[in-house]
Amino acid sequence: MGKKVNWSWTSALVGAATATAATTLFSMKPRDPTFHLISIKLTSFEFNFPVLDTDVILTVHVSNPNPAAIHYSSTTMSIYYAGCLLGSAPVEAGSQKARSCKVLHLPARLSGMELAHHAKRFLADVAKREMVLDATVDIQGEAKVLWWDHKFKVHVDSHVTVDPLFLDIVDQKNKSELLLFDA
Repeated sequence: MGKKVNWSWTSALVGAATATAATTLFSMKPRDPTFHLISIKLTSFEFNFPVLDTDVILTVHVSNPNPAAIHYSSTTMSIYYAGCLLGSAPVEAGSQKARSCKVLHLPARLSGMELAHHAKRFLADVAKREMVLDATVDIQGEAKVLWWDHKFKVHVDSHVTVDPLFLDIVDQKNKSELLLFDA
């Protein structure tokens, strides 16, 4: 015959508490936020002899998949063309709720002088209607989990192909890396 096993409520409660704690810890594992450029809108030109500087609005969709709200400080996104700094876009300080999405509108100024330095390449890009831009930004802030504040830094690299005539986004690859710091 079989061996009789003694069953206890203490063992069952310890097992349930362990399973709950493991599930909670797994769901609280920090995940990288996602960034997606939705649109580029031309807002104005500024004549800066002998070239035109361009002001645009970048519309960016940001997703925070983490179970904690975040607060971040202001920073600047750098935009590159042909490996050279073409312009920048300020990112204002703010916050984002846990497991939420947000749309940011970032004003940027693009240097006509830098495009003039790459005139041959730029004209070739206009002819084929594909222009490759790279952007980087480092965002620092903190996330509050229970009663602990966790400082973090997110580094984002974006590789975006746009139609230089209509400023349509043809393709993009965004990579973000989240670093947590001990408090």
